[in-house]
Amino acid sequence: MKERTEMVTLKGNPVTLAGEMPAIGQVAPDCDLVGNDLSPVALRAFRGKVCILLSVPSLDTAVCDTEARRFNQEAARMGQDVAVVVVSVDLPFAQQRWCGAAGVERVLTLSDHRDVAFGKTFGVLIKELRLLARAVFILDRGGVVRYSQLIPEVTQEPDYEAALAAAADLV
Repeated sequence: MKERTEMVTLKGNPVTLAGEMPAIGQVAPDCDLVGNDLSPVALRAFRGKVCILLSVPSLDTAVCDTEARRFNQEAARMGQDVAVVVVSVDLPFAQQRWCGAAGVERVLTLSDHRDVAFGKTFGVLIKELRLLARAVFILDRGGVVRYSQLIPEVTQEPDYEAALAAAADLV
């Protein structure tokens, strides 16, 4: 598996990313994740909708919490043709608890805790920590990657305006 360094830092310290990010114009790789009810959820299930796919280290951190809440608010304005999916290695139970406590209803949280298949196939697995780097992928209705943003410092928020504009162009 390909490894990349010097692309992402955590608190200023470089980390190693495992895997390779899908290219713009490429069909997003499929993988199985775990829903909050422990059911398997394949990424291909979101075809037919514009998908804002967020990769975050943990919903139990301030930046991830802020990001998921922001995309939850924006998704409500974008309508039912847009799915917002947040992927982390948090256990499904923790994700479900976070959604309830945060009042988040428009964002679907999925767990990559079993085998980090998403992290590997999307090139966002932080090898040293077995966490996911912060990234945003926008997929069109056919599952093709139309926008991606790898956040260079894990503790920073994404460029919301650019990501939301890319999604809005596909609706």
